[in-house]
Amino acid sequence: MKIVVAGGTGFLGQPLVTTLLAEGHDVVVLSRKSRSGHPPVRIVEWTPNGTPGPWATEIDGADAVVNLAGEPIAARRWTDLQKQRIRESRVLATRSIVEAFNQAARRPSVLVSGSAVGYYGPLGNEIVTEEQSPGTDFLAKVADLWEMEAARAASERTRVVSVRTGIVLERDGGALPKMLPPFWFGAGGPLGSGQQYWPWIHREDWIGLVRFALSTDSVEGPLNATAPNPVTNAEFARTLGKVLRRPTLLPTPGFALKLILGEMAGALLLSGQRAVPSKAGRLGFKFRFETLDAALRAIFCRLPG
Repeated sequence: MKIVVAGGTGFLGQPLVTTLLAEGHDVVVLSRKSRSGHPPVRIVEWTPNGTPGPWATEIDGADAVVNLAGEPIAARRWTDLQKQRIRESRVLATRSIVEAFNQAARRPSVLVSGSAVGYYGPLGNEIVTEEQSPGTDFLAKVADLWEMEAARAASERTRVVSVRTGIVLERDGGALPKMLPPFWFGAGGPLGSGQQYWPWIHREDWIGLVRFALSTDSVEGPLNATAPNPVTNAEFARTLGKVLRRPTLLPTPGFALKLILGEMAGALLLSGQRAVPSKAGRLGFKFRFETLDAALRAIFCRLPG
């Protein structure tokens, strides 16, 4: 298949592209910056401003598109300007892609577009499936707008999948490396009350779910990209400490995180969703890492080479 990937150079996009290439697909990466790719990757510069450009010719005739473009959520403190960047980067990039679909002579058969479990808002210990309505906080509103833009690409020719991603775990990026320093110094522990649920997923399973969405015609609409067994933050800290052989006795007070990070602390660290992959399980997807212990041991205890 010819697969176009927007946002194909980051923590999720790059290993996804590598996997797709290994499977023999023709992969084109859309990037804001002109750069040379390593054959057989072709990198095409684009400006995701809400309208199609010369890059749209790559979408015309492609088999599938994966849209992961957007300003990183935790790159910096959430000022009003940064929140605008987070929102507009997702909405405008997705709108650009949808407009390219609409002007294509031969539309791709599937659009797999990014989203997040933040769509649901903070929900305590309630088990959350794809049927849950959107929340009302900032991240929920962003995810809702993001998904509504992607849904405009749906047609008799094209199905749309919105991948609601949880906390993706791997050692070379994402949230996990930022959690490690306190644990290495023996000062790790839960954040705030520790009772908030963290819907995690190993990156290998996240890639597997995207591949599943690309190749399975029955996958459509929202898809929770989370492991079957979400855990509380306290359990996450205990399991991480056990795998690293470090104590987990020092909780970080919620007020301290709010002083340091502002609004972001409440949305990303001190609240969460007990999201489960209901649709993936129903449609037959098999997770490699169903428990947090197995996922973290795979990351930190893998043999050299």
